[in-house]
Amino acid sequence: MEKATFAGGCFWCMVKPFDSWDGIHKVTSGYMGGHIENPTYEDVKKGTSGHLEVVEIQYDPSIFPYNELLQIFWQQIDPTDAGGQFQDRGESYKSAIFVHTEEQRKLAQLSKDDLAASGKFSKPIVTEIRDAQTFFEAEDYHQDFYKKSPDHYKEDRAQSGRDEFIDKHWK
Repeated sequence: MEKATFAGGCFWCMVKPFDSWDGIHKVTSGYMGGHIENPTYEDVKKGTSGHLEVVEIQYDPSIFPYNELLQIFWQQIDPTDAGGQFQDRGESYKSAIFVHTEEQRKLAQLSKDDLAASGKFSKPIVTEIRDAQTFFEAEDYHQDFYKKSPDHYKEDRAQSGRDEFIDKHWK
């Protein structure tokens, strides 16, 4: 098993795209990148903890390679937005790839460079590639939110503008 960690704005919207593939064993919502130990959702939401909302993915790279995780990640975000993602604004909602190994760093940078060179976006790709830090699991009510509260999840996602962006740029 290996770990991949991605920040793509609201972690509620980042679980489902990764959750149903063979080789992906667990997708956990949480926080990474800040200076507060054991942050709460309220700490992170204030935007002063330095943490980003992330998903940590435990996966078998022999079944589901890291490159494929990167492809899914890029197609869930606006990589040109430095101020958050969609309706979620602020530091804690920025996009980032947290790398756990040098191989992940190399592959993440290559995928970012390829996306920038593709001409798909007219603005620069601003998603950061950062070293993974301690992962703090989010509160239980955030885990698998799309399954636990499907109506609330669908309503929030519909209001976010994420799906329209994905349809415009990736379909």
